[in-house]
Amino acid sequence: MALVRFSRPFDPINALLNLQQEFDRVFDNPRGFDLGLSGRGTFPPMNVFSDADGYTVRMEIPGVAPENVAIEANGRTLTVSGTRETKAPEGASFHRRERSGADFSRSLQLPADLSLEHIEASCKHGMLTIRIPKKAEAKPRQMTVKAA
Repeated sequence: MALVRFSRPFDPINALLNLQQEFDRVFDNPRGFDLGLSGRGTFPPMNVFSDADGYTVRMEIPGVAPENVAIEANGRTLTVSGTRETKAPEGASFHRRERSGADFSRSLQLPADLSLEHIEASCKHGMLTIRIPKKAEAKPRQMTVKAA
């Protein structure tokens, strides 16, 4: 029987062990892959939609009272910040704690054609909805054609 030796970079067993270590690293991180500041695991998660009238931002903020949320528009930056509190009831202690309480802040760069003076926000069932309309001059206009 012949004994074959592979150099370390080409060793198939070493390659499998490296792959296993990489899987362990990814699954040990509760956020999974690191996708940066806007990646999975960022609180609060948000979706941004655009239409002909403007932008809509939807953020999941369960357990956050509307009075604990601040929305600030500065230049073309929209910042939503607040506090999520999770305290045990008086005289009780946590048996399991999966939701953390902390201050949060998310910022979003907006296009220049939006009217930040007319922002509307509402919160219903833990979903914060922020509506940012377009400036009047940026909205599409229809022209009527007159017979000559």
